[in-house]
Amino acid sequence: MKCTDKNRVLECYHKHKDTIFKLAYSYCKSVSQAEDAFQEVFYKFMVNNPQFKTAEHEKAWFIRTTINVCKDLLKAKWNRDIVRLEEWDSDDEIPDAGGDVFDELREAILSLPEKYRVPIHLYYYEEYSVREIARLLHRTESAIQTQLQRGREKIKQKMEGSEKNEVESRYLRRSNGEC
Repeated sequence: MKCTDKNRVLECYHKHKDTIFKLAYSYCKSVSQAEDAFQEVFYKFMVNNPQFKTAEHEKAWFIRTTINVCKDLLKAKWNRDIVRLEEWDSDDEIPDAGGDVFDELREAILSLPEKYRVPIHLYYYEEYSVREIARLLHRTESAIQTQLQRGREKIKQKMEGSEKNEVESRYLRRSNGEC
C-alpha cells in the first residue's frame, strides 16, 4: 500500500463516502455491489495515492473512479450469472416499503437505463453542471442535456403510471364493494 498518510485517507473518506456510495448504488442497483465498489474505490485511492490540484479535481477523480469500478463490477462473469430479485419467478408478492413519493421517485430513477440514470444522479444529487457531467462521462454537453431531458420524461411517465395504477386499483376496490 503506497498511501501512508492515514489522515489524508480519513479526510477523503469522510468527505466523499456519501457521494461514492450513492453513485455506486445508483449505478449497480444493489447495496452489496455498491459496498464492493466503495471498498474498491478507496483501495485504488490508497494504492495509487493520486495528487490533486483542487478539491474539484479530487471529487472528479472519486466520481470517475467509482463509475469505472462499477462498470468493471457489472461486466464480471459472476455478476452476469446472478438471478435478480425482479426476475425471480415467484407467486409471493414483495411487500411495499410504504409507497412514499420519494421511494417511488428513487425506484423510478433506479429503473432508468444507465445512460439516463447516471447523468440524473450527478445533476440532481451531486449538483454538477451539464458541462462538468459531460467532462466526467466523456460525452458532449448536448448529449448530456438530451439524456437529462429524456430521463426526466421517463421518470414522469413512470410516476404518472404509478399514480394511474393507484387510482385504478382504488376504483376497482370500490366497484367490488371494498373500501
